[in-house]
Amino acid sequence: MTCVVFVSESWLIEERYPELQNLAGKIMDPISDMFIRIKNAQKAGHESVQIYHSKFKHEILKVLERSGFVGKIERKGKRLRRTLEVALLYKDEAPKVNDVKLISKPSRRLYAPYKELGRPRHGGIIILSTPMGVMTSIDARKAKVGGQLIAEVW
Repeated sequence: MTCVVFVSESWLIEERYPELQNLAGKIMDPISDMFIRIKNAQKAGHESVQIYHSKFKHEILKVLERSGFVGKIERKGKRLRRTLEVALLYKDEAPKVNDVKLISKPSRRLYAPYKELGRPRHGGIIILSTPMGVMTSIDARKAKVGGQLIAEVW
């Protein structure tokens, strides 16, 4: 009897709030989802992680690869089922990505000119999206270009 009540209650929720049905299975912030997947996979000791593909995520992962936080990046699949497979790196069995702090969020975008770009507090890197592409804060200062602050990785 409780099963019938549960099914009928969930049916009523779907009937009252049809806009929630459209959100099922969609990721609200894909960049934070990518970083969370990487952190969780490293804490679980996985060798690689699958991430839904987008050009912007691929560019961010290239910056992480150049900085030595992740290993090789491979595109897999076709069209709508395209994913990125990211090899995870460890140092003495400890994950290379200790933590990530998202600076810009969907509700609040933060921008900085190149003169205000400093060193990260935790000794990692700050990732920026600039008119010249996605790069670290150190590369942006050298190129004298500012942009949107994405995240700090250490």
